[in-house]
Amino acid sequence: MTKQFSSKLLLVALSLSVSGCAIFQPKAKKAPAGTTESAAPKDKNGIKPYNQVITKNAKSDPGLFTVHKIDETYFYEIPDSLFNREMLTVTRIAKTATGIGFGGGKQNTEVHKWERKNNTILLRTVSHEIYAADSLPIHEAVVNSNFEPIVQSFGIKAIKKDSVSTNYVIEVTDLYTKDVMTLGLPDRARKQYKVTRLDDSRSYIDTIRSYPENIEIRHVKTYNAGEPPSNASTGSISLEFSNSMILLPKIPMERRYFDQRVGWFARGQTDYGLPNQEAKTVRYLDRWRLEVKDEDIEKFKRGELVEPKKQIVYYVDRATPKQWVPFIKQGIEDWQVAFEAAGFKNAIIAKDPPTKAEDPDWSPEDVRYSVVRYLASPIPNANGPHVSDPRSGEILESDINWYHNVMTLLRNWFFVQTAAINEDARGVQFKDETMGRLIRFVSSHEVGHTLGLPHNMGSSVAYPVEKLRDPAFTKEFGTAPSIMDYARFNYIAQPGDGDVALMPEIGVYDKYSIAWGYRPILDKYGKAEKPVLDQWILEHAGDPMYRFGRQQGGVIDPSSQTEDLGDDAMLASQYGIANLKRIVPNLVEWTAEDGKNYDDLETMYGQVLGQYNRYMGHVAANIGGVYEIYKAYDQEGAVYTHVDTETQKKAMNFLQKELFETPEWLIDQDIFNKIEFDGNMERVRGFQERTLANILDFGRMARLIENSEINGRNAYSLINMMTDVRTGIWSELNRGGAIDTYRRNLQRAYLSRMEYLMTEEQPSRSGWGSAGSRIDVAQSDIRPVVRGELTNLQRNIRSAVNRTSDQLTRYHLQDALKRIDLILDPIAKG
Repeated sequence: MTKQFSSKLLLVALSLSVSGCAIFQPKAKKAPAGTTESAAPKDKNGIKPYNQVITKNAKSDPGLFTVHKIDETYFYEIPDSLFNREMLTVTRIAKTATGIGFGGGKQNTEVHKWERKNNTILLRTVSHEIYAADSLPIHEAVVNSNFEPIVQSFGIKAIKKDSVSTNYVIEVTDLYTKDVMTLGLPDRARKQYKVTRLDDSRSYIDTIRSYPENIEIRHVKTYNAGEPPSNASTGSISLEFSNSMILLPKIPMERRYFDQRVGWFARGQTDYGLPNQEAKTVRYLDRWRLEVKDEDIEKFKRGELVEPKKQIVYYVDRATPKQWVPFIKQGIEDWQVAFEAAGFKNAIIAKDPPTKAEDPDWSPEDVRYSVVRYLASPIPNANGPHVSDPRSGEILESDINWYHNVMTLLRNWFFVQTAAINEDARGVQFKDETMGRLIRFVSSHEVGHTLGLPHNMGSSVAYPVEKLRDPAFTKEFGTAPSIMDYARFNYIAQPGDGDVALMPEIGVYDKYSIAWGYRPILDKYGKAEKPVLDQWILEHAGDPMYRFGRQQGGVIDPSSQTEDLGDDAMLASQYGIANLKRIVPNLVEWTAEDGKNYDDLETMYGQVLGQYNRYMGHVAANIGGVYEIYKAYDQEGAVYTHVDTETQKKAMNFLQKELFETPEWLIDQDIFNKIEFDGNMERVRGFQERTLANILDFGRMARLIENSEINGRNAYSLINMMTDVRTGIWSELNRGGAIDTYRRNLQRAYLSRMEYLMTEEQPSRSGWGSAGSRIDVAQSDIRPVVRGELTNLQRNIRSAVNRTSDQLTRYHLQDALKRIDLILDPIAKG
């Protein structure tokens, strides 16, 4: 459920960002309806009287500043008090074409400010990437090297003065209808879809609304594109963008500085004012401003719980189906126990929004309100982004996007992971109480993201596998110390274990991390807090229940994986497979309904296969794995340690037994004859081939080589691993018996992978999933070892080929010999 990054921030960035492509010389335009150029006297700078510009037929919307609409022309009336005030602009896709992200997906985030320069109003981009306190001499150098680019300039159309302020009127239509990249489709998407230009004739502003602390813009843009992802015959892409412009606090919140030992969403800034003899990046947390009321400070010091000056309030969208509202609210308020650990009571609460009759102006677009927004979408997901002040990390608001089809995802997970022991999960239509409990679980998880917490994939490894079969233990601790792990549901518990917990709740780690990030340290701020924060970490150092393990793009640390449970991947997966073996024979019955086709049977069988594949991935990660346990200088021990040899051998033996020996329990003809006319052989081959490629991976081999160099004979070496793979996959050679179709397919997949290792280089990696170990394959031990293994295999096949009486097996072995010859002597291919 993704982690993965913020819906409201995206709306804001779209709202105000404008590219350098903007036109700086204001164009002459037709006068708005109700005026004539000749009748409108101007001063020498072209500024008209206010009532000649904002005429009686203008539709005006007061708020942060007043928005005026006259026909299809839009004006901003900006008070001088807002000049040079920083505003956060988030750009999101509000409505999307098929194949281009999802509704709510953030495209850009920037800080802007309005500035008056003579008779022109400038919209400038403000960067907080570099910094020095204004009291330091170096501050001037930072300012000079951080000149604020002008997004767009606007001629002043009119000026209105009163006793409070002077207001300046500008026309902003072009800001949202022309091709301003920071407020529209980003460059990466333009390149992907080969966008050539914006088509003005098919682009327009839908709405601009003003609220007390933000401006919300919706506009449609149509781009001519060479490779649109859908509706290719049109040669174009049309998207509705949402731009949010949010006024940032005049006085930024005090920062709390980041520590990688406690998982947190954070932002960075290069601070040139530090005494370090280098430019240093400092990172600080994204968090809500929770403060102790002045009258409660003594109570707080005595350890009494106090209510914060301002609570975190979530409203549940009026569009949410009524039966799910109580469960979403419970998921929000489940976090109260974590904030109690931080010293606050009632710190986070859930509310119903006012009805239209009670407050016709209430809107989820208003930045003062954080809302769980229910979206009628086929996307099977939910996400919890937030909008935060880049100067301090203060979370200003958050909207959780709740897609209707998240229920399908929950049903599938709960079915495949618990149906063997849980009658409530047996079927494709759950009772409301069952689905409601699942919705509460997801609500809690997503709210955790909005509080500043990322996924903690190292949490679930804290519990011994056998404890997850213990009703008393799981009732007290749930299935993982953190609901922010992807621990999902208890696939380890077996029939007869009793009333075990099936899912995580707000756990020990969640309470600890919220306390670490939110508990006020009275009379200390910023860097002065660090000794106290460090001590809070050291109090639990070495306790796996308090460990943070980051989410990995490519798994190197097997103790920080998604979708896993327990401290032993092999034992946990063995229990999981035992439960899948109980589910498969019942799939037809548990998905049956008179008059219905077999689509649900096919879906649920696919879920079984997917869960089985996850178990293989959990186990394979141990081979060549390296544990990553974050530490500081005042803690003993290594941060990175290789997985021990016994565990790696155990993982290899598991894969040989549960995957490479044909998993016949998955081959159920009673299922196949209802969902497909062929394909089960290729399905099994695909599973085996993917895991084989995962094991025989250049990066994994690099870590095995390094492990041998560091730990010598105590290491599970590359030769050990390669020998175990070969002897397991080709075990029939020692017996001289027939080799069945599934095993022949696997053995050919093995030869194909060995050819890959001999001929290809490690692919370049970029982006989020780029984690991995780099190695120069041609200059490493990899190819000599592969060549040696193929030579050994060649010798074994020659000895076995004449011992078998099965003709197809003999042909297969003869073919294998020829393939090996061609790998070892590629010149023969010519």
